[in-house]
Amino acid sequence: MRNVTLRQLRVFVEVARRLSFARAAEALHLTPPAVTMQVKELEAAVEMPLFDRQGRGVSLTTAGEYLLVYAKRMLATMKEAEDAMSRFRRVETGVLVVGLVSTAEYFVPRLLTAFSAGHPGIDVRLQVASNREQLVALLHAGDVDLAVMGRPPREMAARAEPFAGHPLVFVASPRHPLAARISVPPAALGEHALIVREPDSGTRKAMEVFLQEHRVTPRITMEMSSNETIKQAVIAGMGISFLSLHTLGLEIRSGMLRILEVDGTPIMKTWNVVHLMSRVLSPAAEAFRQYVLAEAETMLREHDAPLLRGVAGPRAAHASPAH
Repeated sequence: MRNVTLRQLRVFVEVARRLSFARAAEALHLTPPAVTMQVKELEAAVEMPLFDRQGRGVSLTTAGEYLLVYAKRMLATMKEAEDAMSRFRRVETGVLVVGLVSTAEYFVPRLLTAFSAGHPGIDVRLQVASNREQLVALLHAGDVDLAVMGRPPREMAARAEPFAGHPLVFVASPRHPLAARISVPPAALGEHALIVREPDSGTRKAMEVFLQEHRVTPRITMEMSSNETIKQAVIAGMGISFLSLHTLGLEIRSGMLRILEVDGTPIMKTWNVVHLMSRVLSPAAEAFRQYVLAEAETMLREHDAPLLRGVAGPRAAHASPAH
């Protein structure tokens, strides 16, 4: 394996990730023949096939699965070396990969747009995970530099820094019987159909804790992994739901959804910016981390305040971000 190159390993990892030479070529901005050539040269170097090719589909051989583990380690080590050298040069250039749960995709792009305006040399990319478990896996694999999430991971040695409040609320269609009530006791929630996120979702976990604390048995009628699909179902009158306030700006302002004034809500959680303790942050990642800690709270507070204005006074007062 003396003649193996980092370029070959990068191409191999991308093909293994996508199980498609064509999609790997597109992601790497290469031609499919170039990707095929790199893989063939790598297979020649290790003297074993790394992929089983069946028509247009491919799968890893046993040897390929083993090599993938070591290839990822080598590429991660090289990335850490590059980041360390960049720190010495103090150059804010390069690629920054930010991972986030789907709920955060409603505000993180705005943060990144503002950040990029002041850091034009940084190529910023997003990796959106459908739930917390997927994001933790991306973080653990080194596929993202920083992650924006609610519950910090306890599965690994990571540094989690809270940067803004994260209100969670019950919502319904304006035509729903609970929508017109000035105060809704938690017990009343058990009488109505509830549309919820999937079990791995942090939003789902927060809802379950709240209902358990108030001894409410929910009538779950639908379970979905998409905030957008849930909102459409609630707008259609199929039930109520529990969602992040940060996903609801358009629907609340347009009157398509209404925040239910459930006693004890909003439930206030926090957003965290997270990175692995074992990895040295590149100057680009460090710059974005500092930007989030300095600017994100103000931006989110300005978004939340108008939406919470209609919520009963004492609860709105507790809705300011807490750290």
